[in-house]
Amino acid sequence: MIISASRRTDIPAFYSDWIIERIRSGFALVRNPFNPRQVSKVTLNPEAVDCLVFWTKDPKNMLDKLSYLKDYCYYFQFTITPYDRSVEPGLRDKGNIIETFKKLADRIGSERVIWRYDPIIVSEQFNLAYHFRAFEKMVDLLQGHTEKCVISFLDYYKKISSGLKRLGLRRPERDGIRDVVRFFAGKAKDAGIHIETCSEEEDLDEFGITHGSCIDGNLINRLTGRNKQYSKDRYQRSACRCVESVDIGSYNTCLHRCSYCYANFSQKMIYRNYGRYDSKSPILCSRLDAGDTITERKE
Repeated sequence: MIISASRRTDIPAFYSDWIIERIRSGFALVRNPFNPRQVSKVTLNPEAVDCLVFWTKDPKNMLDKLSYLKDYCYYFQFTITPYDRSVEPGLRDKGNIIETFKKLADRIGSERVIWRYDPIIVSEQFNLAYHFRAFEKMVDLLQGHTEKCVISFLDYYKKISSGLKRLGLRRPERDGIRDVVRFFAGKAKDAGIHIETCSEEEDLDEFGITHGSCIDGNLINRLTGRNKQYSKDRYQRSACRCVESVDIGSYNTCLHRCSYCYANFSQKMIYRNYGRYDSKSPILCSRLDAGDTITERKE
């Protein structure tokens, strides 16, 4: 079983104590986001977990907890984008976050820290020339600390469309996308970084950019030394090539509050849920209620 921690929130940034408590306890409880009374019990002991995949924009709070993961295969999907606090209001200074990236890679290996430049958004401020300068600078800083960069272009979700419109943020046109990938591919190749796309339909092979899998069965086999066959995750978008995983996070709990994020759709709920956070609770930002039904998740 592969554990995703998490597409729904930034566990390393805000809930590192919780995930370590869950690892110590050997399980986590997860509410079904479509039917909150349904709760799954997910086993987290090393024998049951093929890999832990962490999604984060700032794992500083995990750096002193890596020893608790010594019995697990794990890697980080680490997003660093060039936007300011008008778009990503909850993030630390990007220079400091880049230093955290390098420290993490130095400790666990560059193959286990994947850089996400995701999503790529354009506006009057963040035009193509802005992205070219930002990407070139980040490549120079991250060279030798990662083997892979994952890119994607803005996806529109109804729940975030008003915020995007207010800030003038949009997906690049097709010609702009090709200009971006042409420039990025050249810079990344020179630095020994391979670029893959995340959930993008367009074929970019001519630029040396392939369709990627963020929950990557091939990488997990490489890290574990196994040759296991993993099935595509049927619950993700059709263009997504991730293999099947179990997510243990909760929506509306990420304090980064990025304007383009599909996992947050209510500022009020974010702060309400965070107010319920208890690192000892088996459910992230929640507690069991009398009407909940718990089902053991099959490994």
